[in-house]
Amino acid sequence: MNFMKSILGSAAALAIGASAAVADPAIIFDLGGKFDKSFNETAFNGAQRWAEETGGSFREIELQTEAGREQALRRLAEAGSNPIVMTGFMFADVLSKVAPEYPDTRFGVIDVGWLDMPNLRQYIFNEHEGSYLVGMLAAMASKTGTVGFVGGQDIGLIRRFGCGYAQGVLAVNPNASIIANMTGTTGAAWNDPVKGGELTKAQISQGADVVFAAAGGTGIGVLQTAADEGILSIGVDMNQNHLQPGSVLTTMLKRVDNAVYDAFKGNGDWAGTMQGVVGYAMDEHNASLVTADMQAKVNAAEASIKSGTLSVHDYMSDDSCPVLSF
Repeated sequence: MNFMKSILGSAAALAIGASAAVADPAIIFDLGGKFDKSFNETAFNGAQRWAEETGGSFREIELQTEAGREQALRRLAEAGSNPIVMTGFMFADVLSKVAPEYPDTRFGVIDVGWLDMPNLRQYIFNEHEGSYLVGMLAAMASKTGTVGFVGGQDIGLIRRFGCGYAQGVLAVNPNASIIANMTGTTGAAWNDPVKGGELTKAQISQGADVVFAAAGGTGIGVLQTAADEGILSIGVDMNQNHLQPGSVLTTMLKRVDNAVYDAFKGNGDWAGTMQGVVGYAMDEHNASLVTADMQAKVNAAEASIKSGTLSVHDYMSDDSCPVLSF
């Protein structure tokens, strides 16, 4: 049976009243599509879980272009969807404009935590901490002392993943080398598995024998190429261990599904910021790759993060990474 190691955060919500939703909820998937086997699909799974448990239905929109964000949001708000959940920080500017125009509609957004509106619930995650844990595993599994990181769009959030990963690697092996590449600078970087494979081959040529993909659908190419070339990979967001059994060392879990499920249920005071869950995945597909000793060391680090005795530098706090250049 699968199990997932998780770091639990606390919820910090601002107190305002909110009535129960009387219309179908809705979700807008970011670029890459709802079946990207990563971020968006995790969000879809949360919506599906809510529908199966409640017998309810939900509306959905898959973005095709960056320019379509505002149109999609207005379309659902005008149709009476409530709440409306968005996947991704790129919705922040549009939300700031649209949400005040629909004060009776509840909005939820993932990866945004800096807005302040009475009808907005935000979900954030400590991705740097989960990435630290899988970085430790990468360093312990590596035979060459060189590991790789393939990010999606070159943004602060993905640098946060990479910086946390590098810290975890160096905590285990201070002499390790970390090769980091971003796929691109636009939203297309989330859905380019061919480029993901090319970057992985380039890192392998430089000695990398474990590569962490934090790149949405692009990561599928990373995992496939790693398996083809006989090295290990690390997945992201939803458990991807099964995609290349025996080749995926683990997955850095980001429980976006729980965030969407929570938003669709709509319990409690609405506005505020909720801390999501991150961690790493263990199951029958990677059990032979992660020894009991490796797990014990990562579990000890996890406990130290929870207790506050281990602090992982957050790239988003000052736009810098002391141990990795991007």
